[in-house]
Amino acid sequence: MLRRALAAVLVVSTGVAGAAALHSPADARPVAGTGCSTFPKDSWWRADVSDLPVHARSRAWLSHMSTDRDLHPDFGPSYGDGPDYGIPVTVVGGGHPKVDVKFDYADESDHVGYPFGDDTRIEGGRDSSGDKHAVVVDQSTCRLYETWNTRVTGNRWVAGSGATWKLTSNKLRPDTWTSADAAGLPILPGLLRHNEVKARRVNHAIRFTTDVTSRHHLWPARHDAGSQDSRDYPPMGARFRLRSSWQPAGLGAGAKAVVKAMKTYGLVLADNGSPWYFQGEQHKKWSDRLISDLKQIPASAFVAVDTSSLKVSRDSAQVR
Repeated sequence: MLRRALAAVLVVSTGVAGAAALHSPADARPVAGTGCSTFPKDSWWRADVSDLPVHARSRAWLSHMSTDRDLHPDFGPSYGDGPDYGIPVTVVGGGHPKVDVKFDYADESDHVGYPFGDDTRIEGGRDSSGDKHAVVVDQSTCRLYETWNTRVTGNRWVAGSGATWKLTSNKLRPDTWTSADAAGLPILPGLLRHNEVKARRVNHAIRFTTDVTSRHHLWPARHDAGSQDSRDYPPMGARFRLRSSWQPAGLGAGAKAVVKAMKTYGLVLADNGSPWYFQGEQHKKWSDRLISDLKQIPASAFVAVDTSSLKVSRDSAQVR
């Protein structure tokens, strides 16, 4: 599934209170409107990669990734599917009705009830020509539901693919299975969220895209959707770190927090799309200054890192 990632996230509260704070590690910002953290402390998404070795294929991968440009924050008060764009996150309570979803890629989708309804926000809106991701968190159980190419046909919910995760578990999807992302990974943990940037505490890898990828994937990715057989092209799941020597000049405090995260946790290649577009939630309070600052980060300042030493089990995102 070669898909364009036109990302943005809006956190929507349905007014359901009482999220359990015990689900949120002390060093993490919970998903807004919940007590749910985005996976455990020892998740691959939270792994500090600042001291890991450069990957042996780093130079080859980067040679196919258009590094003669700056990064592009694919969210915020800018153009796209609406004035404030990104991937919306809908928060629901345990009593929210669930519906059956018909999937185009049924064999690799999770066939469970999805808490979708009139309150479900879809990336770009329901009439979008983009990826139409839906990301929903049940705050009572800290379960995540994600779909791609989400739409309503007649009275029925339809999507390209769908997946669900327990946000307190490191369990991965079956290998070779897609999700709402080409890498078979969850979208939510890789999104920049407004509350964590505001708190200057971004402690996870950030999801990004590039246009030409290989037909391979690296743990913990489970799936790939590339066009190239050569391993000299970047695979899904590849992790890229901003060089420690790159120093931001004149950036605001929010952008500096994001730069620090890119040096500590890096970027993860999660889907096919425009080169060096990285994703965040749709939120009306993203500032023009932050978006402008983030556009100054050069792609040429990144290297790929080898995360293989972190793996505990091929079927878990837990790290050593």
